[in-house]
Amino acid sequence: MQQITSRDNPLVKRVRALARSSREVKKQGLTLLDGDHLLRAALGAGRSVEQVLLSASGAGRHDYLALASAAGCPVTQLPDALFASVSPVESPSGILALMAVPASPAPAASGTVVVLDAVQDAGNLGTILRTAAAAAASQVWLTDGCAQAWSPKVLRAGMGAHFALEICEPVDAESRLVEFGGEVLATELGDGARSLYDCVLDEPLAWLFGNEGQGLRPALSALATQRVRIPMPGPVESLNVGAAVAICLFEQRRRCGDAR
Repeated sequence: MQQITSRDNPLVKRVRALARSSREVKKQGLTLLDGDHLLRAALGAGRSVEQVLLSASGAGRHDYLALASAAGCPVTQLPDALFASVSPVESPSGILALMAVPASPAPAASGTVVVLDAVQDAGNLGTILRTAAAAAASQVWLTDGCAQAWSPKVLRAGMGAHFALEICEPVDAESRLVEFGGEVLATELGDGARSLYDCVLDEPLAWLFGNEGQGLRPALSALATQRVRIPMPGPVESLNVGAAVAICLFEQRRRCGDAR
């Protein structure tokens, strides 16, 4: 196991940059898996990692050492203080891994597709990805204005969902939806929208969800074949986009008889 103690080491600088900037994730084509849960999820999905970093404290844990060995890549130990300086979280887990950002698959023309338009909050996006995986969505499409799916913050919020999903980013959703072979549902407010509980939700189905503040762009909304509203009898005007995704996807699963 290699040991590094200098803050100026190239590997330390690289990891610190990835932890602090989504631009670096895109530039380097690498991301950080923070904690043993994400690393186990990646390895369980057959993903390979390029480097494992352990804090001095982490290197004293037998489960971390076994996990680092199972990764089959170089392992580096850092002093606790240095590890904390490169960690993407305030309370470091003691284990990090460098992984190449997966190539984006081709957008599907069938199944259940979740289309996210400029969802910018990393926590929202990670939560939505976790919900989509739990509801067995076929794919998630991210338009150019979305937060970066494979950034460390989104990965943490997704809690391993990334490795159970096909995530396409960035996607020209307008052109791809023209080729989609089923209904396109836009979640919107207003009297012109039909109650979710009255809609036909058979696959193939594409769900459109918009930006946290602005909603769907008009060009994307115009492609909807159905406009859907979630009934809200209480004194609330709208829902968080993550909550809306969960309600819609699990209502679809309930209708299909897939809820367990």
